[in-house]
Amino acid sequence: MPTPPTLDHPTFAIVRAEFGDARLRGTEFRGQSTLIVEPGDLHRVMRFLRDDERCAYDFLSDVIGIDYLGYPAPTPGRFAVVYNLCSYPRDDRFFVKVFLDPSLPTDGVEEDPALYLDSVTDIWPGAEWPEREVFDMFGIRFRNHPDLRRILTWKDYPAHPLRKDYPLRGRGERERYRVVDRTDA
Repeated sequence: MPTPPTLDHPTFAIVRAEFGDARLRGTEFRGQSTLIVEPGDLHRVMRFLRDDERCAYDFLSDVIGIDYLGYPAPTPGRFAVVYNLCSYPRDDRFFVKVFLDPSLPTDGVEEDPALYLDSVTDIWPGAEWPEREVFDMFGIRFRNHPDLRRILTWKDYPAHPLRKDYPLRGRGERERYRVVDRTDA
């Protein structure tokens, strides 16, 4: 029987000691460590990871969305938001993941109260555009975001195209989209 992996990244122990009341999980895969937090604990854990000198994750590299619809293994929620953190003083990288499960059908643009997270733009201002992209593509909204509007599709786009239940050929957007050429300018 194989030995279960150990979570030996030092940040796991630091966060566990600080947030003993929170439901935290951790994974490591191919040398990459991921802390899984509950949506309600995300903001305070992220601020701690930046401000605590033992962690010092001073740079937010990426914010990405994932849709686990049809994933072969069970997941705690259909959607995940992953934050890629870097600590330049320690030359270290650490991931934080939050799972969200929709409470409404995901085939449109209706706001789902279960698909909200607190924005981290007050901690890392560079999160503004990546959070907008996650909102635009997946429909996950960020509370207290300074400018949460679509960034890759137009304002009235009828869905969130990176959701796995969105049709590969779209819902007719290409056929109805007005082509603009040089004479229209």
